[in-house]
Amino acid sequence: MKKIALLSFVASGVLMAGGYKIPETSLNSVALSAANVAHTTGADAAYYNPANMIFMDNGHTLETDLMYIGLDAPNYKGSASLNGTSLGSHDIDGERENFLIPSLHYVSPVIDGARFGLSIVAPGGLTKRWGDSVATYSAEEFTLEVIEVNPSIALPIGDKLAIAIGIRMVYSDGVVKSTSPSSARDMTGDSIDFGYNLALSYKPTDNIDFAITYRSNIDLTVEGDADLAYTDFAGSFTPFTGMPAGTAYTSYSDAEVDVPLPALLNVALAYTFATKTTVEFVYERNFWHSYSSLDFNYPGNSNFVTNYVFGSNIEKSWDDTDVFRIGITQELDNWSLMGGVLIDETPVPESTVGFELPDSDSVSVSMGARYQYNDKINIGLAALYSMRDDRTINNTDLSGEFSNTNVLIISAGLEYKF
Repeated sequence: MKKIALLSFVASGVLMAGGYKIPETSLNSVALSAANVAHTTGADAAYYNPANMIFMDNGHTLETDLMYIGLDAPNYKGSASLNGTSLGSHDIDGERENFLIPSLHYVSPVIDGARFGLSIVAPGGLTKRWGDSVATYSAEEFTLEVIEVNPSIALPIGDKLAIAIGIRMVYSDGVVKSTSPSSARDMTGDSIDFGYNLALSYKPTDNIDFAITYRSNIDLTVEGDADLAYTDFAGSFTPFTGMPAGTAYTSYSDAEVDVPLPALLNVALAYTFATKTTVEFVYERNFWHSYSSLDFNYPGNSNFVTNYVFGSNIEKSWDDTDVFRIGITQELDNWSLMGGVLIDETPVPESTVGFELPDSDSVSVSMGARYQYNDKINIGLAALYSMRDDRTINNTDLSGEFSNTNVLIISAGLEYKF
């Protein structure tokens, strides 16, 4: 099975940012709404701007973080249809989701003029689950876990300019389930895929920081197993066991599905005032056009189930999006106080919004603080709250409104220098 319905589960995961990416992978990124690209002085520079490792104090820097993510239970109120057949009006809620996600960032001392970094993060994923029969037809469970290991190297070009390059190694693991009165699917899969990232930092003066970073698109080539079932018997059934007469049942192994983690461009400028107040602005471009459609292809012999029930291509036609981030840092004697705001737009057009990802535009606010315990250790706490717009939908399957899709993130971190 290649490019099967598993693709739609990957694209359904998270309401963290537009689409299914997770831009916050460290305490500072949570506190600053991820406006920590040009002015990065901690170990998370290894991920957000590895070129800045050149300008950090010499020595080893290690940071570990633990992030809590809470997704509100989404609500849908309106009518639904399936293949042109009306399913009536509904007022239903999805499941509330709670997660704990660890991350690690490391920056080496200067070695022959270069510095090396390593980040282990979760750049996308999470889950969406619905219990109501109408929503379970397409999104009973969609779960994705993504882990990225990102080593990098930075080199100076003179005293004011630095560049960096990194390798992105991404492991993904997922589950998709859906059940209707006449069909069911149960799929699992995982993959390891590769990409790259580039960074440039320029510091024309002591108080100005400019940066450009780029993260390449990565197609997650998920491979795994799929159980598909269909019956022309007019009634409910238990999928895969005790199926009624007339049921077509097919099982596939070595399934493959491609889904993009989109390319990402950041352009950032930071200015530090004499009061030790740093203001940073980040413009972010997400190249979501790489997610154009869901393609359903199966290995081996074709049959009614693969050709007509689960084999239809589904248009997605996601759009490239712009994100605007502002972060403010105030340095005190032993404290660093941070705050941020971001404006994010959804890549999902109205024509393809469904229960898999009821995405919408959002505004987020954040705050956090770090305390310098001694010369080697600092600790901190940060929080971000994403307020997502209610979204009115009128397409071929849904006519109604999704609401209550807000997100809370809390991050605790410890940084150690040695």
